[in-house]
Amino acid sequence: MASPTPTVEDYLGAIYTLARDREPVIGRKLASWMEVSPPTVTATIQRMARDGWVVMHDDKTIHLTNAGLEMAASVVRRHMLTELLLARVLGVPWARVHEEADRMEHGLSSDIATRVAELIDDAELCPHGNPLPGHEQEAERFVPLLDCQPQGVYALARVHEEVERNAELLRFLETHDLVPGSMLRVVELLPFNETITVETSVGHVVLGYAVAQYLWVCPAQEQGGAEFDSSAAPAA
Repeated sequence: MASPTPTVEDYLGAIYTLARDREPVIGRKLASWMEVSPPTVTATIQRMARDGWVVMHDDKTIHLTNAGLEMAASVVRRHMLTELLLARVLGVPWARVHEEADRMEHGLSSDIATRVAELIDDAELCPHGNPLPGHEQEAERFVPLLDCQPQGVYALARVHEEVERNAELLRFLETHDLVPGSMLRVVELLPFNETITVETSVGHVVLGYAVAQYLWVCPAQEQGGAEFDSSAAPAA
């Protein structure tokens, strides 16, 4: 089987991520994720099916073959390892590592990926808190931010790949100290206008449910017993 093109690798990564989250993979969802037209998705999926990477079921859902799953896991792993290299070794700002990794990952060989993994001590989560292939159980202990109780103190643990695709949103989160490992306090949830207010080290931040649904946290004590210091945040 021929090696996939960079475009096919991007599709494999998207299908893998959606399937990992138990979302039905359909052409419309892929078109949104890849930011292309539905006819473009259809043509690409047809080529991928011809080459043995995917199959399409009668209900129009798209599924990875065994070969497709193996390649997709490799693609996602290379991307996340590149992000970790950029963040931990090269000091690239958190909000930029996804975009920069997108530019680099297709040229990263399996041998270099293994060396990078050794260099960063076989990390289980990417800089955004998403699990590397084979380590999905690490994210199962995280709690959706929208399930948290007001006045509860938590550590941000995960920012979903859906958010990673929005560079402007990543910069907003980083500016407001909403990155994995940072402490926050839930101030209030307002279902009537679908917003949640949290307090971080830089003050109060209001998030719409459309963004907050892609954030997960863990109890503050899992961060070594740290407590949120509201005195460190500027007054609202």
